[in-house]
Amino acid sequence: MPNEKRLLFVLAAIQFTNIVDFMIIMPLGPQLMRLFEITPRQFSMLVSAYTFTAGIVGFLSAFFIDRFDRRKALLVVYAGFVLGTLACALAPAYAAMISARMVTGAFGGMLGALVLSAVGDAIPMERRASAMGLVTTAFSAASVFGVPFGLYIASVFSWHAPFLFLAILGVFIWVGIWYWIPAMAGHIQAAHQKPSPLELVKSVAGSSNLRLALLLMMMLMFGNFTVTPFISPYMVANVGFSERELTYIYLFGGFFTIFTSPWIGKLSDRHGAKNIYTIFVLLCLIPLLLITNLAVTPIPVVILITTSFFIFSGGRMIPSQTMVASAVDPAKRGAFLSFNSSIQQLSTAAASVIAGLIVTKNEAGQLLNFQYVGFFAALMCVLSVFVARKIKPVS
Repeated sequence: MPNEKRLLFVLAAIQFTNIVDFMIIMPLGPQLMRLFEITPRQFSMLVSAYTFTAGIVGFLSAFFIDRFDRRKALLVVYAGFVLGTLACALAPAYAAMISARMVTGAFGGMLGALVLSAVGDAIPMERRASAMGLVTTAFSAASVFGVPFGLYIASVFSWHAPFLFLAILGVFIWVGIWYWIPAMAGHIQAAHQKPSPLELVKSVAGSSNLRLALLLMMMLMFGNFTVTPFISPYMVANVGFSERELTYIYLFGGFFTIFTSPWIGKLSDRHGAKNIYTIFVLLCLIPLLLITNLAVTPIPVVILITTSFFIFSGGRMIPSQTMVASAVDPAKRGAFLSFNSSIQQLSTAAASVIAGLIVTKNEAGQLLNFQYVGFFAALMCVLSVFVARKIKPVS
């Protein structure tokens, strides 16, 4: 048990750094747009560079990742992730930063699946759900501590500081992988029994239910990540926030989701995932449209709106993930969810690019057309309800 706890701690730490690295680029938007002198479209490319490569490499890795010992794979992939993060910290200009984000995304796209696979390989079935719960707390820790702390040190020092902090922390975590994660090679013998990625693609293409599940996740990403990359730049340029005050948005939003997420999960079990999904989509429309249409507004009012958006947006994800996981046969669930993860990453990248094509900046530095991004996101959310109602659980 002590060895098991150390293993889970290291895996959770890997997830924490991976999530913070992905998330921190969005609230750093105001600094990066100002210092790099880039347009909203160029900033959207900076955000999507990570997720495009994460989605592509994450999918391609399904062809070979199961051939290697989990420990060795984690050591190599996490080392690449840390080096990519260090490259972000040292990037002198926009082009170098784009390249560094692509490298980081390439390795980060493999980390999530490796971590979950390691939990499945190392933890007995009777304790596996609790282990998964511990590892996934990394997302809450990233939201409540990681992103606000990163924003704070960025405001005190510079935008380089959060990436440098993550790279240094990553070195210690890599040492933890070396000492505390044992060899895991049992899956290699069983790999031939699993469906290949090509077989999985064929099975998805031939199943209307699985196509609907993937379409639902794509719509969710379009309904969320068209808006979130530009929340921080919009708050600074149009609503009256300072770069340091952006910390409050992520601190309060992340804090409340720690408590609301388990409650929403229980509601989904009790009243049905489709019903709870519909309710939270409709609730999310209110803060979504308010955020994308705000003028200069007192900070407490904005925090109330953005926190509501965090809660309701997160509330959509919980029942939607339940529906997607239930739409596939258990024998193919792990492989399908890996494929689904890649689709989510690519959709996230596409959503950011779409927003960058819509949002522009005037001579005074204010962002224009953000309200149209909000209307597009709201449309995707509403249409996703109709898709969700058609998905049939098979297990």
